[in-house]
Amino acid sequence: MSALANAAALLGKPRGYLVFGVEDGTHAVVGTAFDPLAEKAKGGQLLPVWLSQGLQPNGAFEMYAFEYQGKRIVLFETYPAVDRPVRFYGTACVRDGTSKAQLRNYPEKERALWSQRVDWSAQVCERATLDDLASDALTKARSEFRGKSPAQAADVEGWDDATFLNKAKLTIRGGITHAALLLLGRPESASLLAPAVARITWLLKNERNEDLDYEHFDPPFLLNVDRVLARIRNLTVRELPEGTLFPVELTQYDPWVIREALHNCIAHQDYGLRGRIQVVETPDALLFTNVGGFCRGGWRPSSRRMRLWRFIAIRFSPRPWSI
Repeated sequence: MSALANAAALLGKPRGYLVFGVEDGTHAVVGTAFDPLAEKAKGGQLLPVWLSQGLQPNGAFEMYAFEYQGKRIVLFETYPAVDRPVRFYGTACVRDGTSKAQLRNYPEKERALWSQRVDWSAQVCERATLDDLASDALTKARSEFRGKSPAQAADVEGWDDATFLNKAKLTIRGGITHAALLLLGRPESASLLAPAVARITWLLKNERNEDLDYEHFDPPFLLNVDRVLARIRNLTVRELPEGTLFPVELTQYDPWVIREALHNCIAHQDYGLRGRIQVVETPDALLFTNVGGFCRGGWRPSSRRMRLWRFIAIRFSPRPWSI
């Protein structure tokens, strides 16, 4: 599975396949009695669980059992590696002709995998259409576009949705990108991004780190950022500057900084790792986290819309705050 994922990436293929029930070389359909759901792996684990835990960083694959030409076929479908090799319990493999070999023996192929930069956000979701986008999010996007591009403000009203999204670079020749679904998609459209997870979770904890409340927020993130911020208790505090008798009122946290941190978590999340963005509120701090990974040799931005960061944890304390 590691070899197939890495080979698929090197060859620019959308998937890699492992097929049981078809003979090598001749491709004759012979059928199979192999049942992956009944097989046990090391430690008595079910085979799919063991495979999923061992394949890193994404562990993403699908299994299918079906009949073809009257014979039972079992097919494993794996996703290609993205910007780093896929390893199986620490070992990366690759296809060499019809054989499997360790990737470390092919340094040129390993370098090619590390140097590949796939802009996940710019990839087109083939199943998505304009109907999967929320109308209120589109209205908000148009308003923001007019503010950022005043020279085109007069033209925006005459654009239909397809034209506007192309101008805003959220679609590619009419194809709905992952970024468009994240920012403007209806809540139910998040399933189109699978196996990626598009969700922000707000958690409220007490001084003993016990959960008091929580809420999940799905797309459209362009609107739901404000709903996340509304859940954060940003109290008004009063300070008395030296040399005056008049107190100054301040919010406990700077709203602009909180919004910027949340925007960064959305933009720099590695959605392929299937993790969620978390906003954890405690009596004395806010903690923003997302998941991602640095490229080997340091992080270098390359994406037009979203970049991959290592696990980001930003902690805010009441004023004066620090990161």
